[in-house]
Amino acid sequence: MRRTTAIILLLLTLQACAPKAATPSEPFGLDCGQTFEAQAAKLVAQPGLQASPPDLAEPYSYYSSADGRTSYLITRKGAPGHPAILIQRAAGGEVKTTGCPYGDHKGYAELLKYLDSLKTWRR
Repeated sequence: MRRTTAIILLLLTLQACAPKAATPSEPFGLDCGQTFEAQAAKLVAQPGLQASPPDLAEPYSYYSSADGRTSYLITRKGAPGHPAILIQRAAGGEVKTTGCPYGDHKGYAELLKYLDSLKTWRR
């Protein structure tokens, strides 16, 4: 009985000392007070963020959180509204798109309209 108790106490002690599993952090929100370059670098450096394969036909880079509920669109040269960063968050059955228009505001509005149109697209 003493030996069993000692083993249980040893296991509990070891479990308490074991490193805790990292809990995924909430994806960053946007801070339009940062420069385009600084914010883009900060966003893509987040742990667990997955980059979509580059599509040479589109002047955007896409990144998504592992759970798929948060996505970022970072414009590349030639994109409407460049430079701009947009974030899409899915919650409660809806997708909300917001962003930081660093460049051409008319082009940014077109880009936002385009992204919103994709929400209702059906085959």
